[in-house]
Amino acid sequence: MGCRDGELSVLLTDDEHIAELNQHYLGREGPTDVLAFPMAGGPPPHVDSGMLGDVVVSLDTAASESHMLREPLEKTVYRLLIHGILHLLNYDHERSSQEAERMSKEENRLLSLIEA
Repeated sequence: MGCRDGELSVLLTDDEHIAELNQHYLGREGPTDVLAFPMAGGPPPHVDSGMLGDVVVSLDTAASESHMLREPLEKTVYRLLIHGILHLLNYDHERSSQEAERMSKEENRLLSLIEA
């Protein structure tokens, strides 16, 4: 994926905490499944630390999605982590339908590597 030496911070939390982060940093109400906070980009100063950023996953929401999708919780968490990491690597499904398809294909490709 072109990022061999990047560092990543992962937080597994609950709906209450991710809702607080969602409101504070994105101005969005309520919990979500995954948040990604890239270290690159954003306002100056740009610091080249090797840190990709932070990915936050709500295990409460992951458990609900797991049940709804009838997939193991472990697979749901992997999928959400991959989704968050792709956001850190500048994939964004909200930009366009083409970008959403590109991101979905890469998520599926990476998830298949874990399941192999």
